[in-house]
Amino acid sequence: MQAFYCDHFVLPLPPGHRFPMAKYTRLRERVVAEGLVAGSDLQVPDAASDEDLLRVHTPEYLRRLTAGELSPHEVRRIGFPWSPEMIERSRRSVGGTIGACRAAIEQRIAVNLAGGTHHAYPDHGEGFCVFNDAAVAARTLQHTDEVRRVVILDCDVHQGNGTAFIFAGDPTVFTFSIHGAKNFPFHKEQSDLDLPLPDGIGDAEYLEALEEGLWRALSLAGADLAIYISGADPFEGDTFGRLGLTKRGLAARDQMVLAACHKAGLPVAVVMGGGYARRVDDIVDIHLQTVRIAAGVSAGRIYAPPDFRRAL
Repeated sequence: MQAFYCDHFVLPLPPGHRFPMAKYTRLRERVVAEGLVAGSDLQVPDAASDEDLLRVHTPEYLRRLTAGELSPHEVRRIGFPWSPEMIERSRRSVGGTIGACRAAIEQRIAVNLAGGTHHAYPDHGEGFCVFNDAAVAARTLQHTDEVRRVVILDCDVHQGNGTAFIFAGDPTVFTFSIHGAKNFPFHKEQSDLDLPLPDGIGDAEYLEALEEGLWRALSLAGADLAIYISGADPFEGDTFGRLGLTKRGLAARDQMVLAACHKAGLPVAVVMGGGYARRVDDIVDIHLQTVRIAAGVSAGRIYAPPDFRRAL
């Protein structure tokens, strides 16, 4: 299984910043330590080009962002202080998702050890998202005729508002989001299929909702490729999450999504999404089990979705 990483492109953050940048290096180190990805299959992605980014983002946003001309309000909305390193890191993260999509088409499944920046809109970033990697990857592979139709399966705890906005009214990209109803973003966009959940929902209720929504999404999408935004933030210990899933429940979620894609014959690119637990090691544990399950699918270990809830 191929995996892409860009953790050595670090954007500088002030002390005490709430974004857990350290999780990316720790995740890659544990992927290597467990031997989940062969050394030759662990790759640094190319940076997304202007041509790639402009398939989704406006020329004015890209120009002003690259030149460091965003207003203080726009910078606060993104949540990161502006720096050239932020631009390079964000381009590489998008490149990782493009690479994972192409590798998945060839090998059934691939992983970006970053990505999931689903709050970015065509003309602005927000919520720690500068560019919308899944949207750019979908548009890029459509442009090159590698795929015709894409389904984005978003299980991050926050609605993929930027993604929903970008693809509104576009029948070639189906957007599915299962998320906290009362969580950020407080103004929700309309995905093709939204499953808003109440605060505190646990494993069994979550998986029941996901199982129903997942099959609806896949049957309606008619896709050639899935992009799975996993997310560590539905975890019960997440400071931004407001849901109550355990690590075991999140593993069952990953198994359910990847098994459903396998049954549908869909190649799937897996990206990490958010995670804001107080202990960075908890975030890394959750992302690592996502990669571990993806590696199992790559090796032919497939789980049957109906077994998940009984196993909890």
